Amino acid sequence: MRMYDLIMKKRNGESLCEDEIEYMITNYVDEKIPEYQMAAFLMAVYFKGMTEKETLAMTLAVAHSGDMVDLSSIEGIKVDKHSTGGVGDKTTLIVAPIVAACGVKVAKMSGRGLGHTGGTVDKLESIPGFRTALTREEFFDVVNRVGMSVAGQSGNLAPADKKLYALRDVTATVDSIPLIAVSIMSKKLAAGNDCILLDVKTGSGAFMKTLKDAVTLAKEMVAIGENAGKRTVALITDMDTPLGYCIGNSLEVIEAVETLKGKGPEDLSVICKSLAANMLYLAGKGSLRECENSVEHVIKDGSALMLLKRMVEEQGGDPSVIQDTEKFPKALFKREVLAEKDGYLVHMDTESCGIASVMLGAGRETVESKIDYTAGICLCKKVGDIVKKGDRLAVLYASDEARFDEAQKRFLDAVQIGREKPQNTPLIYARVTKDNVEYFV
Repeated sequence: MRMYDLIMKKRNGESLCEDEIEYMITNYVDEKIPEYQMAAFLMAVYFKGMTEKETLAMTLAVAHSGDMVDLSSIEGIKVDKHSTGGVGDKTTLIVAPIVAACGVKVAKMSGRGLGHTGGTVDKLESIPGFRTALTREEFFDVVNRVGMSVAGQSGNLAPADKKLYALRDVTATVDSIPLIAVSIMSKKLAAGNDCILLDVKTGSGAFMKTLKDAVTLAKEMVAIGENAGKRTVALITDMDTPLGYCIGNSLEVIEAVETLKGKGPEDLSVICKSLAANMLYLAGKGSLRECENSVEHVIKDGSALMLLKRMVEEQGGDPSVIQDTEKFPKALFKREVLAEKDGYLVHMDTESCGIASVMLGAGRETVESKIDYTAGICLCKKVGDIVKKGDRLAVLYASDEARFDEAQKRFLDAVQIGREKPQNTPLIYARVTKDNVEYFV
């Protein structure tokens, strides 16, 4: 078997078999296939696509290129959630305690921020003392005791994906839908959960800018999950505007706590309740309506918030900041951003809002960048709101005043004020299962 022949097959639009794909991934990880040949193959995939069988075979090969996490020591069904990333997306902090409070185990391995999108691990590390670097045994123990744990990815998970992603990043093949699906699902399969809920974002702050592309990606990932023996569902959710009002690590944790108290922003609350209900549904906790009722119950009785506090305590964090969010460290400086004219807030470029928060110190501009957990943006207006000249659009937070000017400019450039009220857009566009796409638009 030669890599040259596999490149040619894919270039000509032919399908590769399982053995050919396994040969390619194994030898690439072992550095027996040079970067230039794999780059050629990725470009061939970009133009010719992959069949359902090919994407499954490649996903499994990438997943098995490193450790496969065995969660059998955790009792009961384990359900995972993956978001394709967005601005203000603190859903894991809300959904995991809700699902755990309903009796379903959540063993969640999360990542750090990437580009303009925040990472769950970074948000959790804004809690004083909180440990995300757990051994496998510690991770399992917390899940068994509390019902949930959110930790950083440990071990050698899907090393082929790391190599492939770095190569895609410099060969203009990042936005290939089959390759995105392989990248995401290989890590999900390696993580060892029984069920997978996918939150696929669409809009200006998402990787998938259009609903069509988001649905295409969701269908590919659901097919991979189901064909690999995992119950899998995807929701297509809105990321054309930041989720909730807060962008930045400790600011988002505070907003998550308020949401678990039943006092969160409407958009964040609606999406989190739907995500949680679908996770319970996948775990066999009843019909979707029954699961929705269970979600409402554990928010109302406070048990979901209690589990978040327990997890924080179990992982070395200070639970008192969850009890009283005023105890979170505060940014040294703040600046109000004011509206420059009257009208309606008609659009907010979400990616630019995320970049503005990074400029304030809330994210990484380079790999070596140190995060300021107190930095970020609190929105005062959302798309559709009436705006008067001089109204507060947002409050910026930073520990260095020198960061404000550029970040403010970036934020104001992201905001569009017009004369006519924009049409309402749905928070959830579609639900994708193995057999069906249900649209809500």
